[in-house]
Amino acid sequence: MIGNVFNLVLFKAGWVACVVFAARDLPLWATVACAAVVAIHLFRVAVPVKEALFLLVAALIVLGWESLVLASGLLEYRPSSASGAWAPHWIVAMWILFATTINHGFSWIKRNWVLSAGMGLVGGPMAFVAGAGLGAITFTNTTAAVALIGVGWMVLLPLLVLISDTITDSEFLEPAEAPAVAPAPLLGLVRRPGRHA
Repeated sequence: MIGNVFNLVLFKAGWVACVVFAARDLPLWATVACAAVVAIHLFRVAVPVKEALFLLVAALIVLGWESLVLASGLLEYRPSSASGAWAPHWIVAMWILFATTINHGFSWIKRNWVLSAGMGLVGGPMAFVAGAGLGAITFTNTTAAVALIGVGWMVLLPLLVLISDTITDSEFLEPAEAPAVAPAPLLGLVRRPGRHA
């Protein structure tokens, strides 16, 4: 319980830092803020390899999705965040930061797909509206952008939950167990093969 609360506090602190830096035209610092929180998170989890793999997969999915949203022209980022046709690195970092909560602070969304879809439908647009309010992004068509983001995250969040569960249940990424050590002979009293008294 305490660990989950700490996870949510870290997430919120990282999210605020990320958006504030992005709004002040400091996209690199926005990404660094997220990376610092993710590093702390990975240091604290029981199986860092599984969590890191999940975050990597989430990053690739989010990069593709956010780049499509950018291509729609329904929202704009500050010129300093421009990455051509790709979504800015800081927005991808922010969603990686959110992914750190799926197995921890927001693990309750894993109860069923309806719950995770509902969370995505509402939470996704809320995050962008808050980001726009702080000046990190600008909507060119608020209604259409919010609708697109909501529908997208209604699908993406259950997908991320499924991927998370798949990776978590994988036996190939379990930490290696220490080999069993045979007890040492007691003061040489146990005879070794091939030796006679």
